[in-house]
Amino acid sequence: MSRLKVKHTFRLPPDLSAALADYAARKRVTQALVVETALATFLSGDTSEHLEAALSRRLDRINRQADRLAWHVELGNETLALFVRFWLRNNPPLPDAALAPAQAMGKERWQRFVETLNRRMAFGPRLRNEISEDVSADEAAKQR
Repeated sequence: MSRLKVKHTFRLPPDLSAALADYAARKRVTQALVVETALATFLSGDTSEHLEAALSRRLDRINRQADRLAWHVELGNETLALFVRFWLRNNPPLPDAALAPAQAMGKERWQRFVETLNRRMAFGPRLRNEISEDVSADEAAKQR
C-alpha cells in the first residue's frame, strides 16, 4: 500500500541548499528523502533515549578511530625504536679526532632531513603510498 505524498515548494538559502545537495550526494539518497527525514526528526520531538543512542553511536565511532590512531602511533614508535637499536648496534663510536667534523656533517644532514620531511608532509608522497607501490611492483615482478 503506497502513501500519497503532498508536494511542497519552498526556498532555501544558497549555503543550506549546497549543504543539502552535498549531503544527499555523499549518502547517495535523494534530497527529498533527506528533507523528509530531517522534518520527521525535527517534528517528532526526539526523546532523550533517541538522542542518547545517536550520541553513543558517535562516541563508539570516535573510539574506534582513536584506537586506530593509537595503533599507528605505536607502530611508528616501534619502527623508530627498532631502527635506533639497529643503528646503534652496527655503528661504532667515532674517535675524538673525527667527532667535530662528524657533528658538523650530522647537523647539515639533519637540516636536509627536516626540510625533506616538511616537504613530504605538505605535498607527499606518503610512506604508506610508497610501500603499497613497492609491494605492487614486487608482486608484478614475481608474476613475470
